[in-house]
Amino acid sequence: MEQLLEYIRKFGQLDKREEGLIRQAFEKKHIPKTTYFVACGKVTDSIAFVESGVFRSLYYNNKGDDFTRYFIYEGRFIGDFQSFMDRTPSSDYIESVTDAQLWSLNFQNFLLLEKEIKIWPLLMVKLYGFVIESKLKTANTMMNLDASERYLLFLKLYPGLANRVPLVMLASYLGITASSLSRIRKNII
Repeated sequence: MEQLLEYIRKFGQLDKREEGLIRQAFEKKHIPKTTYFVACGKVTDSIAFVESGVFRSLYYNNKGDDFTRYFIYEGRFIGDFQSFMDRTPSSDYIESVTDAQLWSLNFQNFLLLEKEIKIWPLLMVKLYGFVIESKLKTANTMMNLDASERYLLFLKLYPGLANRVPLVMLASYLGITASSLSRIRKNII
């Protein structure tokens, strides 16, 4: 919980009463490996702060092949914010890559915090903006690099994460085959 509060404080000041409300509103949850936190076609019922573990955002093509859009790990929020706020079906999946511990916030408690914490709407706008900007920056940078450079940038931006996700998921994120990633890794070492 302290890690969550520290993260929220980066976006605005909270008093003790507001921190208490946040402590009550968020629920600790264990998510087993390979569990969908968000499912395509369903309204996202909660957003969460990742205390431990790794998730990936993914989609499936019409052949049933999955493609990793990005990874989410400790110290970050997960969820389809658009689906959560608009109460519309999600267009993606978010799946746990490892066992994970989350601090989850359901929609009813979100509305309570929005009502009781004066700066909550501003905090959420800042948080959502930060998440979107980070994703876009990384995606735009990756587009202009070759496969080896993308892998090296991934290692730089996400230290230690390459050892925590399956090779096939990392290759999918980088836009290459698992065998190509294997060759790149051998050449770098």
